[in-house]
Amino acid sequence: MVGAGINGLLVSRMLIASGASVTLIEKHEVAKESSWAGGGIVSPLYPWRYDAAVTALANWAQAFYPQLAEELLAETGIDVQLHACGLLMLDAPDQQQALVWAATQGHTMLACGCDSIYKKETALAAGFESGLWMPQVGNIRNPRLCRALLASLQKQPGFSLMTQAAVTGFMISGSSISGVSVKTAGEAEVAHLFGSAIVITAGAWSQQLLEKLSLQTAIQPVKGQMLLYKFPKPPIESIILNQGKYLIPRQDGHLLVGSTLEYAGFDKTSTSPARQTLSHSAIAMLPALEKIEPVGQWAGLRPGSTGGVPYIGRLEPYSNFYINAGQFRNGLVLAPASARLTADIVLGVEPEIDPAPYDLRAHRQDKSMGFEEKSASTQAPAPASSSDSIMT
Repeated sequence: MVGAGINGLLVSRMLIASGASVTLIEKHEVAKESSWAGGGIVSPLYPWRYDAAVTALANWAQAFYPQLAEELLAETGIDVQLHACGLLMLDAPDQQQALVWAATQGHTMLACGCDSIYKKETALAAGFESGLWMPQVGNIRNPRLCRALLASLQKQPGFSLMTQAAVTGFMISGSSISGVSVKTAGEAEVAHLFGSAIVITAGAWSQQLLEKLSLQTAIQPVKGQMLLYKFPKPPIESIILNQGKYLIPRQDGHLLVGSTLEYAGFDKTSTSPARQTLSHSAIAMLPALEKIEPVGQWAGLRPGSTGGVPYIGRLEPYSNFYINAGQFRNGLVLAPASARLTADIVLGVEPEIDPAPYDLRAHRQDKSMGFEEKSASTQAPAPASSSDSIMT
């Protein structure tokens, strides 16, 4: 398993539960990229605007999260603070479309007039006229979730972890990949690790790894910046969403504000313009924020993809090479379902979720920036019948 974010942790958990042994390789530290940086909303923003493939994963994962939270609490004693606080979307222009979608999907969604909005959230700025209320949507403390997943995995005899370890190449044997070359920080030698299956769960860095095998996807880093405020007690009860920006209340009085969408390569610098943009949007929703300063600002890199539809499945032409990446803004909410599908495919069992929309061939055929093989001059060599090779 290459990449120890939320997807790598959950796929590892599900494979080990089926009796497999897993080595999880992470080039930095566990879950310190977008899995840590995100807000933890257990729903896509404006969920009706997404492809049915995203909705299918989100529905499965939302139903599974309460069970996962209970299991992790029992196994580790860590409360991941899954809190069904509800999601209130303000002045969405396509409310009728949203209500039709919710009825079709079986989600509770209520249209709110002005009076209902301010009865529900008295601290909101004046002037909002309509809202959509999804009472079952919650948020989770994603750093706690990842810490609990790791703590649980570390109790399993079939689990091993390598951090500060960069995959520098792949060992090809016929039509399969027999292992990876790994350079660990502080070590002069490159280690060669062998396995029956290789799974890429490296988020925004996944495409960098695939390029070593001349494979191309649309995955690219998309920076998102967040602000953090602190109140003695939560100033709002619900997640508030307006014009693409959101407020997330934590039970301890912290309030998250997100987020930006920036195509800036692998730069994770926190910037003053983003701070101003987020602060302005937050104050427009919650005027009380004008009187206090943020206590934190950070940035993370999402694995951007076309339409937010992730890549999940086997990577041809290799028989044992798989990917689970490209969830874009929905990495956390889709993670349990993405992991379940990945594990089922790797194990060769009938998937609980239809794999077709996430297959690399589906991306190539149906998405304008989907999976494509590079020109013949840059493709991986044809499988050899009697010799192995290393792609770096």
